[in-house]
Amino acid sequence: MQANPSPRKRKLFMALICGWLALGALPTSSLAFENTMAERTRACTACHGDQGRAGPDGYYPRLAGKPAGYLFNQLENFQQGRRQYGLMQGLIDPLSRDYLRAMAVYFSELHIPYPAPAPATAPPAVLASGRTLVLEGDVKRGLPACVSCHGQALTGVQPFTPGLLGLPRDYLNAQLGGWQTGQRKAHSPDCMATIAKRLSDADVNAISQWLSSQPVPANSTAVAMRPAQQRGTPALPDCGSAP
Repeated sequence: MQANPSPRKRKLFMALICGWLALGALPTSSLAFENTMAERTRACTACHGDQGRAGPDGYYPRLAGKPAGYLFNQLENFQQGRRQYGLMQGLIDPLSRDYLRAMAVYFSELHIPYPAPAPATAPPAVLASGRTLVLEGDVKRGLPACVSCHGQALTGVQPFTPGLLGLPRDYLNAQLGGWQTGQRKAHSPDCMATIAKRLSDADVNAISQWLSSQPVPANSTAVAMRPAQQRGTPALPDCGSAP
């Protein structure tokens, strides 16, 4: 047995312990345990931060305030193998669909202020390219603007589409790269995979640089409807996860 496990292994071990406690797999008679969703989701907040604010390392994203349908879809994607991360899959594998949905609703109703964004470090030309792709897309390459699906304010669209602001650049890069390589998937037809595979490495960098440097508006709630498609803009692909 390793005498001094690495910090990462210790973190994973503690997250698993929290998960077992949350699921009632360990005796809790000697612990002050409140039977609330806040208490039962401590396994989530061990990595995703207090109340799902986001992890400190930029890898574990924010859960608080995301649309419930989106969170539920992602939990099912992990459980059914469309998204790959062993710790997540292990924690939620024994949970029912109803329980996953209850978790999703709980986090969706947490409306917590976002921190200020990291300052932009990219050259102005890169930021300008990212802004154009996010707000206007690229007709010649069939790239719809991000705002077409994620809302004009980029705070998401109920009930299935998440906001794009308030996410670290490394996380945005990782997710776009995951769709490009097939490491991240969604219900078919997988619209994000279709779009991501049309992006170059320079596009991904420009988009993530611009998005991660933008402040989140005071009203960060996902809107009820996505914007009407503008004439002359690329047609939006069908999304199996957002009927």
